[in-house]
Amino acid sequence: MAEALLGIVIENLRSFVEQDLATYWGVDQQMQKLSSHMTAIRGVLKDAEKRQITSEAMRDWVQKLTDAAYVLEDILDECSIQSKKVLCGVQNSCLTRFHPKDILFRSDIGKRMKDIDQRFHDIHEERSMFQLAASVTEKQGEDDDKWRQTSSVIIEPEVYGRDQDREQIVKFLLEHASDSEQLSVYPIVGMAGLGKTTLVKQVFNDDEVSKQFDLTVWVYVSNDFNVERILQSIIESTTKQNPDRKTLEAKHKEVQEVLQSKRYLLVLDDVWNEDKEKWKELKGTFQCARGIKGATVLVTTRLEKVASIMETHPAHHLKGLSEDDSWSLFKHHAFGPNREESAELLAIGKEIVEKCVGSPLAIKTLGSLLHDKTEVRQWQNVKESEFWKIREESSITSEENSIMRALKLSYFNLELSLRRCFSFCAIFPKGFEIVKEELIHLWMANGFIKSEESLEVEHVGNEVWKKLYRRSFFQEAKTANM
Repeated sequence: MAEALLGIVIENLRSFVEQDLATYWGVDQQMQKLSSHMTAIRGVLKDAEKRQITSEAMRDWVQKLTDAAYVLEDILDECSIQSKKVLCGVQNSCLTRFHPKDILFRSDIGKRMKDIDQRFHDIHEERSMFQLAASVTEKQGEDDDKWRQTSSVIIEPEVYGRDQDREQIVKFLLEHASDSEQLSVYPIVGMAGLGKTTLVKQVFNDDEVSKQFDLTVWVYVSNDFNVERILQSIIESTTKQNPDRKTLEAKHKEVQEVLQSKRYLLVLDDVWNEDKEKWKELKGTFQCARGIKGATVLVTTRLEKVASIMETHPAHHLKGLSEDDSWSLFKHHAFGPNREESAELLAIGKEIVEKCVGSPLAIKTLGSLLHDKTEVRQWQNVKESEFWKIREESSITSEENSIMRALKLSYFNLELSLRRCFSFCAIFPKGFEIVKEELIHLWMANGFIKSEESLEVEHVGNEVWKKLYRRSFFQEAKTANM
């Protein structure tokens, strides 16, 4: 992240100088020093970001750099805004530059630039303590431009190792739940990255399941178990109308009317709520609806406590993939159907898969990372990466720590421009469905992508998106019937 941020600030600094704004505001010398310090720091930042994983001192240094870069970015933004105001005033007066407000602004900016220049000087001096290796910043991702073009059509990937889980859940819906007079609540429990949502989507779209129910509804819940929002999602999904202006009581009543006398299947995806009272309130609405025999709620959650609060039947626990299924999934993403598999790469690949502890997300992500890498050295670097040595967080399981290491490894192997674009996506809330075209326009508006030679900027944005998608940083969302 620090490398991506510093790259943006250096570009802004260059633009600031080229437009003669540094001269106008009297900060030429500071700009020259800053440019020199930042260029030198950028040359070793790739090594610093790798080493911060296992070094707290290195992590502190990178954080200092990040904080300083944000401060400088704010200063440059303020100068740019003030410059535009001055240019507007020039049309009316040739004395605009000497307006008292401008003089005060020049003085303030001069002091702040001097301070930030000193901060970067100190950061630059501190780097010698770490003996960081210099590198060419953009060299890191040169291989990323060699993606094999297969098809522009995005195809839902094959699901590995979940046939038995799927059959068990479908059997529950078709046999056990269908005989129940009471509302059935069946939780699917498993740690992050195991594919709970993918599995339940398969069940949700199963032909036999679709025939069994009069109504199927999918609601993404996440951290905020907001009863009113969940009711609203059910209403929007079933009536195609927005009930925003209705009271909470009216929404409760409308959901009861929608579900009344129907055998319905409701999926509540990614539930974190441990408050029994909130669940009682929502469940009460479902029970008052008097759905006919077989009405069922499927819940996906990472937490055993959530399952124990909501369940009317013992939860289905999702485990990691078997060794064989893990290897099949990895080969699918790392080699594809047509690539030759050398004995050396196969051996290294199996060791990498073992580190992924059966997590489909981690396996798919690292397989995609290695898809375009053909040299043994490149695979060896992934297997022996410092990321596998990250200190475990006590708040999560060892399996979850392994998954986080794999994801971080994949992120830091992106080229700088891709990291910038992906980091920008942090502005979206968890579970948000991003429209590709809108995201590309946001990248363009923020200057993250530019036209290249004969390629229009929109085409460049589309290529960036495809690279991130192939690396499994984006997941295709299907909205039909959900």
